Amino acid sequence: MKVRNAKISDAKAIHSLINFYAERDKMLFRSMADIYKNLQAFTVAEDVGSVVGCCALEIVWSDLAEIKSLAVEQSHTDKGVGKLLVAAAIEQARQIGVPQVFALTLEPEFFEKLGFEVIEKEKLPMKVWSDCARCPKQQDCDEIAVIKSELK
Repeated sequence: MKVRNAKISDAKAIHSLINFYAERDKMLFRSMADIYKNLQAFTVAEDVGSVVGCCALEIVWSDLAEIKSLAVEQSHTDKGVGKLLVAAAIEQARQIGVPQVFALTLEPEFFEKLGFEVIEKEKLPMKVWSDCARCPKQQDCDEIAVIKSELK
C-alpha cells in the first residue's frame, strides 16, 4: 500500500470513490470540476497500481484544517487504508504548522480511535460554516464534528 499526493490521472478514481458513498448518503457529492480545482489538497492510497482510497486536507484558518472526502473502496475497508490517509493528512497539517484538524463525519468512532474527540459543531469557526450554507443537508445535518489538537 502506497500513500501519495494525488495526480491528474487520479481524478476520475477520486470522483468515483467519493460519489459511490455520496449516492448512499454517506458523504457529499463532489463534481469533477471541484476535484480538479482541489486536486492539490488530495492524498490517495494506491494498491497494486489502483487508487483504493482518498482524503483531502483543506486549510480553514491559521490554526485549523479540515479532513474532507475520506473514502475507501469497499474491498479495502477494515484494512487500515482510512487510518493511513488520516495519518497522512495529519502529518501534512503538522508540516505546514497547523495545530489542529477536524472532520465532519458520520463515523465518529473511527476518528476517536485515531485520537480525535467529539465536539459540538457550534464550536467551530463561522468560516467553516460557509461550506455548510451550500450544503443540501444544511437544515438537517447528521454529521458529527471531531477534532484533534496539538499536532506536534
